Amino acid sequence: MSQNDVPNEPVPEAADTSDRITALEQALADAEARAEQSREAQLRAAAELDNTRRRLEREAQNTARFAAESLLRDLLSVVDSLELGLKAATRPEAQIQALTDGMALTHKQFGSLLEKQGVTVVDPGGQPFDPEAHQAMSMIESADVAPNHVLSVMQKGYLLHGRLLRPAMVVVAKAPTNGDAGGD
Repeated sequence: MSQNDVPNEPVPEAADTSDRITALEQALADAEARAEQSREAQLRAAAELDNTRRRLEREAQNTARFAAESLLRDLLSVVDSLELGLKAATRPEAQIQALTDGMALTHKQFGSLLEKQGVTVVDPGGQPFDPEAHQAMSMIESADVAPNHVLSVMQKGYLLHGRLLRPAMVVVAKAPTNGDAGGD
């Protein structure tokens, strides 16, 4: 091979390599800039998520602290009625009927408030005994009420939106025994 046959490419190859290095350096700088932007965006998103979590926790705490606010505001009118009744009872001219009427009105007001809050009364007099909604305090023999039925209600029960809040305390009837049929 003669000297003329040797390709004279090292010079263009060096220029080509230099351009490639410059292009690669530029690509690396661009990739690093994008990576930095992505990292900053990720940090901002994490900070925003943390702020949102803290705000929701504060709101949940406030909701729990003030959940009963509406109920308590409604209860204040019942308290006002009770205070007026007590004040009226201390007057020398207080009449039993007026006090009874005031108590009945306050009871009705309180019942309306409970109903507004989703509370319903369980008053099972004469109904079959239900251990899911009633608490048997005693059993008494009765010829007037069928066995395993509520003979009397000692304390009403209450449901909150259909769920038992407090069972009714009841006396349950049982069949009279034959030996006690004559009585004393």
